[in-house]
Amino acid sequence: MGGSQANNREIILGILLEVAEHGAYSHIAIRNALEKYQFLEKQERSFITRVCQGTLERMITIDYMISQFSKVRLGKMHPTVRCILRSSVYELKYMDAIPAAATCNEAVKLAQKKGLGSLKGFVNGVLRNIARNLDSVALPGREDPWQYLSVAYSMPLWILELWAKSYSQEQIEGFLEAFLTKTPTSIRVNRMRAGKEELRQELAAEGIKAADAVGLPDALWIEGYDYLGKIPAFLDGKFYVQDLSSMQAALWAAPKEGDFVIDACAAPGGKSLHAAELMRGTGLVEARDLTPYKVSLIQENAKRCHMQNVRPMVADARVLDEGRIGKADIVIADLPCSGLGALGKRPDLKYKMTPEMCRELSLLQREILQTVQQYVKPGGTLVYSTCTINPAENEENVAWFLKLHPHFTLEKQEQILPGDMAGEGFFLAKLSSQPKG
Repeated sequence: MGGSQANNREIILGILLEVAEHGAYSHIAIRNALEKYQFLEKQERSFITRVCQGTLERMITIDYMISQFSKVRLGKMHPTVRCILRSSVYELKYMDAIPAAATCNEAVKLAQKKGLGSLKGFVNGVLRNIARNLDSVALPGREDPWQYLSVAYSMPLWILELWAKSYSQEQIEGFLEAFLTKTPTSIRVNRMRAGKEELRQELAAEGIKAADAVGLPDALWIEGYDYLGKIPAFLDGKFYVQDLSSMQAALWAAPKEGDFVIDACAAPGGKSLHAAELMRGTGLVEARDLTPYKVSLIQENAKRCHMQNVRPMVADARVLDEGRIGKADIVIADLPCSGLGALGKRPDLKYKMTPEMCRELSLLQREILQTVQQYVKPGGTLVYSTCTINPAENEENVAWFLKLHPHFTLEKQEQILPGDMAGEGFFLAKLSSQPKG
């Protein structure tokens, strides 16, 4: 390993400290670091991304391993040492191409560089012990299936217990497998800017592979790129990065040319842009979100995709906008949720979320639905969606809503499970407001 890799490990340490110790979101911390170090080679960038994401994805498994070889409990360790050990164990266990000796040496050097020279013997001892005994580390037995799944797949026990109320053990293990299965990036072709084949050829000329995503006419899987900001077709708004299951929201809403659409919690804007495109640039999509920062993300994406019929605006979805009562043909309510369907892309969420937070989110969703349903005109459509697998935030909220608002009819609802579309877990419900008279 050259000095450059050692610097990469220092970047990894910085990201993990931000996420695991200071509560930053992993996708933001990784993106910010890669933007800061844009001069890095493609290989270095993917090494940093893989070790950070992998360490967070596998943290319960890694901690279980460390605790078998360390006399010091994880909670008592210096945060920097804890992060160095975690990322090093990830390399030892999951990255065969890196020699164990190199991983151990670089970890010791990094501890010293961070002013923890007195702990380098401890770091060295724990890592070399784990490296020697990698194949003999035993996971909990399957006689306690939930404890086994929790450690084997790094999933907090309470989430498994929540899912166990609705799904079989076999189904749940399928979710866990799907979260840990790496898939290419899914993109949606912006038909206002490019045809699918034209885009595929343009990407191929950049050395980027693009394959059809089954079941969705405008979706492609892409791989082999360095980062999005370097792809001319991305900068020119010819495609938008979006999960396959999330593409369903605008398709279910089925806006017609000239419609007025309100997207209540729109950032970063994928569903708003999709609806705007389905209307062929006609009508208007009011893309609302809570903060100027979130709305700036929508503005950035709408500008990049050349969507003139999207109007980004700052608005609190809980506060009624009297001027919009009964005006919208379609309201898209993709609401803040626990994100338990998106743990493949956002692994840190599983450690941040709690049962109490899930309860609070389900109440927030009800509060927002109570407000935004008022914007739907008679004969109009409300699409409610979340990226979670939690009946309290999904089916139970829909049942509660229908009891309270009998003039709405449930057209259809679906819980997409992780791996179903090679995408994340996602819930959708389409509700129609009955025309008057």
